[in-house]
Amino acid sequence: MNIKLELQKKISEIVHQLYQLEGQNLEIQENKTDFEGDFTIVIFPLVKALKKSPDALGTELGDALRQSVAYINHYQVVKGFVNVSINNELFLEQFNFLKNNWKETTKKNQTVMVEYSSPNTNKPLHLGHVRNNLLGFSVAKILEEAGFDVIKTQIINDRGIHICKSMLAWQKFGNGETPNTQNIKGDKLVGNYYVEFDKEYKAQIKDLQAQGLDEEAAKKQAPIIVEAQKMLLEWEQENPEVRQLWQTMNEWVYAGFNETYKRMGVAFDQVQYESKTYILGKDLITVGLQKGIFYRKDDGSVWVDFTDEGLDQKLLLRGDGTSVYMTQDLGTAVERFKDNDIQQLIYTVGNEQDYHFQVLFKILKKLGYAWAEHLHHLSYGMVELPEGKMKSREGTVVDADDLMQEMYETAKQKAQELGKLENLTEDEKEISYETVGLGALKYFILKVDPKKKMLFDPKKSVDFEGNTAPFIQYTYARIQSLLAKSEKQNWENIQGIALNASEKNLLLLLSNYKEVVQKAAQSLSPALVANFVFDLVKSYNSFYQNNPILNHDNEDIKNFRLQLSALTGEVIKKSLSLLGIGTVNRM
Repeated sequence: MNIKLELQKKISEIVHQLYQLEGQNLEIQENKTDFEGDFTIVIFPLVKALKKSPDALGTELGDALRQSVAYINHYQVVKGFVNVSINNELFLEQFNFLKNNWKETTKKNQTVMVEYSSPNTNKPLHLGHVRNNLLGFSVAKILEEAGFDVIKTQIINDRGIHICKSMLAWQKFGNGETPNTQNIKGDKLVGNYYVEFDKEYKAQIKDLQAQGLDEEAAKKQAPIIVEAQKMLLEWEQENPEVRQLWQTMNEWVYAGFNETYKRMGVAFDQVQYESKTYILGKDLITVGLQKGIFYRKDDGSVWVDFTDEGLDQKLLLRGDGTSVYMTQDLGTAVERFKDNDIQQLIYTVGNEQDYHFQVLFKILKKLGYAWAEHLHHLSYGMVELPEGKMKSREGTVVDADDLMQEMYETAKQKAQELGKLENLTEDEKEISYETVGLGALKYFILKVDPKKKMLFDPKKSVDFEGNTAPFIQYTYARIQSLLAKSEKQNWENIQGIALNASEKNLLLLLSNYKEVVQKAAQSLSPALVANFVFDLVKSYNSFYQNNPILNHDNEDIKNFRLQLSALTGEVIKKSLSLLGIGTVNRM
């Protein structure tokens, strides 16, 4: 049960009975004013619809509420608002119900696939990938908590011209070095050669321009890009030497990725590879040509035309027969629905690809796939640095591994300065540093609405005060310390005590947990969960500071406050887990 939702339902019934209005859901808020009452009903929309005075309408609604339900003690009409006071026993009834039922989830019997990460095998994961992974993983956890079955997946971009650039640079400049000989993670080694390719490419363009070519011609004729394009064609023709080098370097990268994923705390149920799905995409191109959905230009390239729908023409296959991202994304989507009984597919990809997904979904609809109506692009704002965008080709990125290590080091330094972990073993201390440090990073990223562009400021990211994970984790640890100091708790149902305002406020926030989860699942926004748990912690701290617990002389009140604290701790821990964040019992 939820008092607020019960009240909402009853008011809707009364509005229908009194005024024959359907679907008039008046907003109900927890009362934060100095006026008396537990909830505030906002009646302005009804005033406008019925053309009645706010005071008269408020009195009619208040009288009807008191007559129809027993739990309304009294009401007060204040300038277009109706403040209602709820019977104390109903709050206790809600608490007793909540502590026994808050974990229950109603299954929706629908399966959702969430794609995230999906990196290229030519560079290590960076800050942009961190937001992608944390967002996708958290959305998957929230959907599961909301009752969906979820398949977490990624498509690894393991082929294409960008991969060939790293391969070619290693061939030319690598002198046979490996991750083992250089004592470096494989993804970082390969990423270094992606940067080396770009340096050489720019130098060759400059030389060709000095010889009289314009910039565009120089870009096309630079020997190293011509070699890379040749290598891509040889890869698609399954040249054994090219394929062997490709496989070796990709294995280096996968080993590096797995280390990063493990520390980041994200995982996948399925993994697909573009090197396999692009072939399926080529088959779809053939079908589309046969049906007249696509067309071929004189140079042999294949396109789709959406100009009549306000878009433009989109390349699907190059003139030399090599595929593009769209080719493989078509094949990947079809394979996913063929191999899995899923009702929705969510792509977690930055908003720079909004147009790509708009076209992808349209193509799949044109090809006749009914499930194309259930594709969704979880478009999120890009992460920028104070000095501007990150550029992988130039090596100006915030490395994900370096960032996680920095957060760990910061948490370690803070803990040592505070001196609160002396009685823990070294292993316990290490777990604490890691949990707090990575929690700070994850919360800093996930508390921002996904649609918003993010400015990553390293100084703010390691601030352990205010709206941060360490502040929330510390409150959880405080609750565990309180419970550890108490005698064995009596978990019987609470009856016959009067709740004060801070207790009611905390209880109402706890009651909103499931509603918040459903809204976060619907909007695909972990920020709603982050905001909820921050508000919950602020409310608990206010309750904790203003209400004696262990030294209260009334055993029933003491027992209630211990139970309320324990329930708050459970909800904090669960909410943080939906963000991929852990908890510790001491900080």
